[in-house]
Amino acid sequence: MSPIFTEISSLSAPRPALFFDRDGTLMKEVDHCHRPEEVHAIEGAAELLAKTREQGWLHVIITNQSGIGRGYFTKKEFDAVQEELQRQLNGLIDGVYMSPDMPGSNSMRRKPAPGMLVEAAKDFNIDLSRSIMIGDRASDIEAGRAAGCLTILVLTGYGKEHRDCGADFIAEDVTEALKWILEELKK
Repeated sequence: MSPIFTEISSLSAPRPALFFDRDGTLMKEVDHCHRPEEVHAIEGAAELLAKTREQGWLHVIITNQSGIGRGYFTKKEFDAVQEELQRQLNGLIDGVYMSPDMPGSNSMRRKPAPGMLVEAAKDFNIDLSRSIMIGDRASDIEAGRAAGCLTILVLTGYGKEHRDCGADFIAEDVTEALKWILEELKK
């Protein structure tokens, strides 16, 4: 195999990703957050995201936002919140997938369905079997499991109410989850 072909094929190899729920996981929980001034990234998350990036992980947000479907806020307001979170996380989020679908809608994109993870895997050439879904609800864990990912429940947000959801690992918050990944899943 020529060196050029080896280099090209290694660039196209599927990569692992860290999938994150947004509200209650990467940022403090605010019910139907729609104002940038309400955004407070979990302290220490940006520094640890930089370290997981160095190890080759992609960072993708997978978030249900039924507040849009309910008319509580607009896609433009969602984007403003997302822009502020991206700023607080030093630009370390590679992609954002959002479902405005209502609970009970049978949407393949709304968690616990794995649709947004599968969509991201196609868009970013992600190896789901080497990826991790991190969230604060059973629906996050179920979506990750359905996509074939390892799962981590964080106890921030609504996490304490979902301890028995069957996550592969439980962490106090996203920083503990990221530290576990850095220590236990060294590449």
